[in-house]
Amino acid sequence: MKKWSGIAILLLLMMSVLAACGTKNEEDGEKASSANKDSDKKVLTMATSADYPPFEYVDTAVSEEIIGFDIDLAKMIAEELGYDLVIEDMDFNGLIPALQAKSIDFVIAGMDGNDEERKKVIDFSAPYFTPTNLVITMKDLNIEKPEDLAGKKVGAQTASIQEKGAVSIEETYGYTVESRDRVPDLFQEIRSGHLDAIVIADAVANGYLDASEDLSSFELPVEHKPALSIAFQKGSALTAEFDRVLKELQDNGKIDELSIKWFGN
Repeated sequence: MKKWSGIAILLLLMMSVLAACGTKNEEDGEKASSANKDSDKKVLTMATSADYPPFEYVDTAVSEEIIGFDIDLAKMIAEELGYDLVIEDMDFNGLIPALQAKSIDFVIAGMDGNDEERKKVIDFSAPYFTPTNLVITMKDLNIEKPEDLAGKKVGAQTASIQEKGAVSIEETYGYTVESRDRVPDLFQEIRSGHLDAIVIADAVANGYLDASEDLSSFELPVEHKPALSIAFQKGSALTAEFDRVLKELQDNGKIDELSIKWFGN
């Protein structure tokens, strides 16, 4: 009897252990299922060049987060379409190659959607902003109009709308264009005297002009008016999705609200 009692107790213990294992496996399965559900969420990878305030930049005094007009707009569209957004920072001239390599889903970085050469390799959304290009110089150089640029060195960001605009009238006004990868470098170069003038979008230049009394500006006289647009891989289905939401945001005044927030107008 003692022998059979011992066997019965052992069987009960084994059944308890198996039941516990079963419960744990079920819990683990539920956790795995939950994790799989999270991983199934739609994610978009966006690239920008975060040196272009107030469109995209990092305020290091506050955090390392990329902020700005373009960033808010991208987040607004992604949320409306039900996507999670991952943001990557890279040099401006690396953005289109990244799209072509399909390592990112879209670009928002103050890019001109009217650029016919770019349209051959990527697609653009409808325009969301139309800037004016300004020539920025040091006041003491007395460069006040395009004719004063003759024989001068004029800087612009590599592969930007401003570089294209500056080059388009380079021969007309007799200056030479030199490119730099990042906007802050351009301002450093006019202060150091390595460049005589630089070409910057008005929405970007205004912050520098307001903060520095030793800078002056005038409008770059080009016929081509840039139209800032979002860039996508060639043939991407996202283009139509983004266009639909962009129109809704324009119609309901949300883009105007962003403009007031970041540009004050």
